[in-house]
Amino acid sequence: MVEVKRVKLPGVGVLHTFVTADGGKVGVIAHRSGHSDLISFSDDSDSADVAKVSLRLSEDEAHTLAELLGGTHITETLTALDQIPGLSIDWFTVDYDDHIAGQALGSPADHGLAGLTVVAVVRGESANPAPSSDFKVFPGDTLVVAGSPEKVAKAFSFFRTGEVVAPAHHV
Repeated sequence: MVEVKRVKLPGVGVLHTFVTADGGKVGVIAHRSGHSDLISFSDDSDSADVAKVSLRLSEDEAHTLAELLGGTHITETLTALDQIPGLSIDWFTVDYDDHIAGQALGSPADHGLAGLTVVAVVRGESANPAPSSDFKVFPGDTLVVAGSPEKVAKAFSFFRTGEVVAPAHHV
């Protein structure tokens, strides 16, 4: 399996990169807004002639590309579920500095997140569906969460900091 490096881009999303067998570098910036940037460039720092290609993809185009590259029907199913008004499904990749790293998952309701569900924890190439409250979360795990958009935002805040922050109200 190819090693993928992930870097948080504050206010933007997450940059995922990997190096190909021929030394090229491929990256995807997954923006919080839903669109993605596909980037390809050489990683030869000795060369002044660096080739770079960048494509901005809409959410639909990104899904199409994923399907062409071997995406699964699960992605389609989750995308369809995410179109239901009032329901948000999102993925949270745990980093070493996140509050949840090394902790038991606990019950979302115990943290002021009633109505939020951790659908699965993905670790490596395996999924742990409907994890119990004593399931221990490690850096590199990806939590698949479902709930109202507000609850999902609060959950991400809790996973990062250990605090549930209420969303700002606009007047």
